[in-house]
Amino acid sequence: MLGMIIGVAAVVLMLSIGQGAQATVNQAIASMGSNLFIVLPGATSSGAMRQTSGSVQTLTIGDAQAVAGLPSIKAVAPIITGTAQLNFGANNWSTVVTGVTTDYFRVRNWSTEDGEVFTDTDFRSAARVVVLGQVTAKNLFGDEDPTGKTIRIKKSPFIVTGVLSAKGQSLDGRDQDDSVFIPLTTGQRQIFGSQFPGTIRFMMVQGKSPEGMEEAESEINQLLRQRHRLAEGVDSDFTVRNMAALAAVATGAAKVMSLMLGAIASVSLLVGGIGIMNIMLVSVTERTREIGIRMAIGANRRAILTQFLLEALVICILGGLAGVALGIGGAWAVSRAADMVVVITLGMVGLAFFFASAVGIFFGFYPAKKAASLRPVEALRYE
Repeated sequence: MLGMIIGVAAVVLMLSIGQGAQATVNQAIASMGSNLFIVLPGATSSGAMRQTSGSVQTLTIGDAQAVAGLPSIKAVAPIITGTAQLNFGANNWSTVVTGVTTDYFRVRNWSTEDGEVFTDTDFRSAARVVVLGQVTAKNLFGDEDPTGKTIRIKKSPFIVTGVLSAKGQSLDGRDQDDSVFIPLTTGQRQIFGSQFPGTIRFMMVQGKSPEGMEEAESEINQLLRQRHRLAEGVDSDFTVRNMAALAAVATGAAKVMSLMLGAIASVSLLVGGIGIMNIMLVSVTERTREIGIRMAIGANRRAILTQFLLEALVICILGGLAGVALGIGGAWAVSRAADMVVVITLGMVGLAFFFASAVGIFFGFYPAKKAASLRPVEALRYE
């Protein structure tokens, strides 16, 4: 029974950790938005030296507006970013300030917890309004409601229109709630400035459907190459990244890890099953005279087989119950100690019970069959 307890507990614990890791990845993917492309400006070359993607500004607001007109595209959010110091009263906080359009919050599926995001009118007039992430709001205002208050970004006053709901960490480990959003026009004209007016850092593009992602990517590439007047055979001065494909890779990796952890833990069940078989074989040997007496007074082979199979099955089920309890307790302890997500489902518990029962029947069958095959006369003579 101890072997089954350890085996089932290991399966429940490992599966809960694997499912928790998968849930964390899925949550990070969902927080990004659905059907997304990231369009980055291209790389530059200086002699034999080639710099990284995004080292030159080749994308403009005009490019974003043109992409938004494609039939396979639902929305486009041009973006500029920069680090700035924020102040409210005696509190200050340094973070990344992002200039966006109102479409950004729709593309990211990001709603507000308090207040509202800025409007298209704010965007057109380059108004000094700001939307805060949860972490930024906490560091500047503590428990005070920020909505309607005035903060300073690079010494310029901005009115807080709302606080966004929590998003958590992104796939690259960045805290998405440590963020500040202002109208893109305000950022260009009053906060960041630009050596090339109208340029953007990158754009987020949302396709209309998962099935049309490949078509949308092809249309984006063709349109931007045409707008940038790139001849055939010339490398693109931009990069289109399909976030859906990256998300699928991350999800697949999480599933593989979950299956691997479950397979490793299943070895413990196998070892426990072998232990049950050995113990039951010893039991058959020790109870040979008992078996002989039962068969002599009328018990048939099927009754003996059922008896020993049920004994093995009961050991496995009781061990499974104790193992599930131990596994759930271990998962809770890991969650508290390591501050990580663990997921325990009824399906997981049912799977552990199924394997426990299967192990009991499989490894209990041989000893039971051996007991049922004994001849009554030989069993009665056994000392």
